Amino acid sequence: MKLAAIGSNCIDYYADLNGGSAYPGGGPVNMAVYTRRLGGEAAYIGPVGTDANGRLMLQAMAEKGVDTSRVRVLPGKTAVTQVALRDGERILGDYAEGVLAGFHLSEADLDFAAACDVVVCDLWGGVETQFAALRRRGGKLAFDAADGLDRPACALAVPNCDYLFFSRDSDDTDELRRAMRGLRARGPSLVTAMLGEAGSLCFDGTDFYRFGIVPCERVVDSLGAGDSYIAGFLYGLVSGKPIEACMELGAATATETLGYFGAWN
Repeated sequence: MKLAAIGSNCIDYYADLNGGSAYPGGGPVNMAVYTRRLGGEAAYIGPVGTDANGRLMLQAMAEKGVDTSRVRVLPGKTAVTQVALRDGERILGDYAEGVLAGFHLSEADLDFAAACDVVVCDLWGGVETQFAALRRRGGKLAFDAADGLDRPACALAVPNCDYLFFSRDSDDTDELRRAMRGLRARGPSLVTAMLGEAGSLCFDGTDFYRFGIVPCERVVDSLGAGDSYIAGFLYGLVSGKPIEACMELGAATATETLGYFGAWN
């Protein structure tokens, strides 16, 4: 499997950890790293700044084996998210977008991404206007809407993606299934709800599939758990596994991430 991760990246900064600790992250970058951890190939396409955080991001991705040949180093600052921890749960604070503001994929970026097995982006990538161009090139696109299905970006992203993921603090309910049917009718072939401790639910247009969680011995930090799930699910899907096995692999990958600080270890 080769994954192209496009759009957002950021430094997750924990002000109250060891006097201040910075961890490279951002949904697509996380998914690229997790894909490498699973044994696949991955590339990241997006911008970093000319600051120390940009150098940290590039070095960290390269050390994990992520292809950074299409990363653009732009004058300015790399995106930073302030993160606090409360009993292992992340609390996101201020976000400074930096050089991500106004980022646009080039024609060469689009060609490179479309040649991969799957392309993944998240709600903060800012490139949803280019999803249709990616699909015209034959690219398979996965989109993480997080908990923002009502945001304007999703109006463009949902009809132009193949695999839609979103987060919901809920269990399996009739209302959730109705919502997933409606989302599936807008274009994606698979719609997957990530439900935290309630596991996950996937709809393929005909059947619903449910999977629970893989227990975590000790939850340290939930940052990156959803990204891990998506990476595991997509790795299984591209490998030809049935949906239930993809969900199980996603859950197992998420559990590994819960056991350490930051999105990757």
